[in-house]
Amino acid sequence: MIGSGGREHALLRALQRTAQRELELFCAPGNGGIAQLAQCIAINAEDLSALATFAEGSKIDLTMVGPEAPLAKGIVDEFARRGLPIVGAGREAARLESSKAFAKDFMRRHRIPTASYRITSSAEEATTILQSGEFGAEDNPVVVKADGLAAGKGVIVAPTRSAAIQAVKDLRGGAVGSEAARLIVIEEALSGREVSLLLFSDGKDFRLMPAARDHKRVGEGDTGPNTGGMGSITDAGLLDEATRDLIVREIVEPTLQGCRNEGFPFRGILFIGLMMTTKGPQVLEYNVRFGDPEAQAILARLESDLSRILQAISEGRLGEIEINWSPDSSACVVLAAPGYPGKPETGSLIRGLESAARHERVAVFHAATARNEEGGWLTAGGRVLGVTATGENLDLALSRCYEAVADLNWEGLHFRRDIGREGPGQLAANH
Repeated sequence: MIGSGGREHALLRALQRTAQRELELFCAPGNGGIAQLAQCIAINAEDLSALATFAEGSKIDLTMVGPEAPLAKGIVDEFARRGLPIVGAGREAARLESSKAFAKDFMRRHRIPTASYRITSSAEEATTILQSGEFGAEDNPVVVKADGLAAGKGVIVAPTRSAAIQAVKDLRGGAVGSEAARLIVIEEALSGREVSLLLFSDGKDFRLMPAARDHKRVGEGDTGPNTGGMGSITDAGLLDEATRDLIVREIVEPTLQGCRNEGFPFRGILFIGLMMTTKGPQVLEYNVRFGDPEAQAILARLESDLSRILQAISEGRLGEIEINWSPDSSACVVLAAPGYPGKPETGSLIRGLESAARHERVAVFHAATARNEEGGWLTAGGRVLGVTATGENLDLALSRCYEAVADLNWEGLHFRRDIGREGPGQLAANH
């Protein structure tokens, strides 16, 4: 497993929990919680050569990539060059996430429903577009995005034109890396209900996962800046069968066919962020890996052997297997350090981990933790823990989550108390 967050901890837990054979698990670089499940290897997740050399030397049967950055850098291509089995999108396919401009143009080429947009390479050009009236009047919201990877912080939903112009200046002025903001995408702001649909794909066949919903804003009622994700849910009520079939027909299949047509069959995990608008489902974004914290909520419901699913993807046999999911609902609540999503304060002692993990049908995933010399747990990043629970319905899953959250504490801890609660409608606060 490549990565070091809550998503990777959830993947490793799912591998262990669903395994029908003995597995030896390694994680590079991992974190304190992951070290309880897997042997952590001190190799940076973006050191492609060192990772491939380790897999080669240790005779690793299969590698799974958690985060987006190594995929964008071409880790799958490097492993394939050395004949090493790996699950993840190749560098070409990873552009669906690593370049928002590429993704928007891809959707236009393949007639995939999405918001209208413009791509610019300068703040001056962006300002001219925003002042032209193309995206409506001054008080019409608009979405401003940095083109490249920005750890969930490259998207700004601006309520007015002047706010959008300021957002362009902020992105170009260093709010995200200069390479990420080389191009700016300006988009119509869609309104409606946000849903995420993830799937496994081996380049030929695909298998859907349960629909999820993420909560990106840091504050309750979907207020404040975007984060990497403050919580997520899965529930049968998120997508009815007819809507899911429509999404498969109009979005999933054209996307996968488009990838094949353009010479990069999609292999790995595809995440499609959707807004359910009055005109029908529209794509907000693609990710080419599990979302975090969506992975925690989705994988809690997996009943089939994850190692066999991943092996089938790597061998192009996904069409031969059936994947079973629990009919339950699930929820994940993220506990964050003070300062997040800005610079977090770290090093605080975490209290209550053992009692939180004892709650019925609850798992606590470590996103950023470390051990001190006495064996205590310390906060080591912005999003620290993901408390995940399942239940026969969403209310039960959420109540189990929040009962466990109540046992956890550190100085300045903050979390959202409204995960899973539907507001009157929301603007696209996409990743």
